[in-house]
Amino acid sequence: MTEQTVNAMVNSGEANETAVPLAAPGRDTPAKKPSAPRTAPKWEVDARDRVRAAIRRYSKPLADLVARDANEGDTRLLVTDFLCDGLGYDKYEELTTEYQVKGEFADYGIRIDKQLVAFIEVKRCSQKLNVRHLRQVQMYAVNEGVEWMILTNGQVWQVYHMTGGLPVVIDLALDVDLLGEATLAAKTDALFYLSKEAFKRRLIDDLWKARAATSAKSLAQVVLSDVVIDAIRKEVRRQTSHNADVQDIARILRADVLRPDTLG
Repeated sequence: MTEQTVNAMVNSGEANETAVPLAAPGRDTPAKKPSAPRTAPKWEVDARDRVRAAIRRYSKPLADLVARDANEGDTRLLVTDFLCDGLGYDKYEELTTEYQVKGEFADYGIRIDKQLVAFIEVKRCSQKLNVRHLRQVQMYAVNEGVEWMILTNGQVWQVYHMTGGLPVVIDLALDVDLLGEATLAAKTDALFYLSKEAFKRRLIDDLWKARAATSAKSLAQVVLSDVVIDAIRKEVRRQTSHNADVQDIARILRADVLRPDTLG
């Protein structure tokens, strides 16, 4: 897993671990020369600097749009500028507005190396993003065989991955609020994954896989697995001397312990 993935997971609440030495040097443990810190490649440093600068630059114009309840057209102007100035996309070669999909029009299609990689659906800055908006951009993605979908109202940026099949599986990979309480560093770490450079290298794939692996539904499946239920049965017997039936444990977990929306 890349360092960028770990950074974005920490900022989105998916991980919260601090590295500590296994043993402090002492009289019996000679101190070792610390390893050199990882040096990020120039393309990454430049991309992060550009994203950071854009967040600073567009925060006030974005707040002004929200304050005056600007319409969707004005929101798109800011989104276009942010996509170009902040995320590094070429307005003419890599962004297609009003991308036609079977008689409907996606707000943006993103191309990298001439390949369509994502659709973006933009809503007015004061409108909260919802499931209906996701269904809209999902229709475009299904029809064109595109796996990445982005919803934004300029302020909130949500990135979803679609895995094809019957039914398709939709996973939230990224959710960042440019006007939220997170630090500038946290916002930069998150939006870096949407930069042209990072997207081209598919760094967001690692982020998506990590979040999907630890989603509520994935963890619910782990809890209901035979090996975990058997471990629960043994622990219940150790604590209470009661030898519970594994089927009863599974039934209780489904009915009373796990949230219904986590059960597929």
